[in-house]
Amino acid sequence: QAQLVESGGGSVQAGGSLKLSCTDSGPTYVDNVMAWFRQGPGKAREGVAAILPGSGSIYYGDSVRGRFTISRNNRRNTIELQMSSLKPEDTATYYCAAVRYRYGGHWLSADEYSAWGQGTQVTVPS
Repeated sequence: QAQLVESGGGSVQAGGSLKLSCTDSGPTYVDNVMAWFRQGPGKAREGVAAILPGSGSIYYGDSVRGRFTISRNNRRNTIELQMSSLKPEDTATYYCAAVRYRYGGHWLSADEYSAWGQGTQVTVPS
């Protein structure tokens, strides 16, 4: 079972950048799909980005494509989310998620994931 800890949240002006990190201290990191989700006030949890093991295939949500970049460092069991051109609507609690890879998964769907971090707040004031 993945054990996830996020870091790097904070407050940043619109147009600015921020980087989030997530470390998976569980035993199955190399086999895990790793992802970022977010949940804003009064909103449903939204898939932001996901990265597969092995191939490293990446998926982005429509609202962040071209502005956010997900990456993984398999030596450090870590993923990162580099966020640029931040907007007030990016304000949310960001969660790291993990699940063991299986064929045919919908990797921007929260229902796929079995392990979650505690969340880190990102605020972009309007």
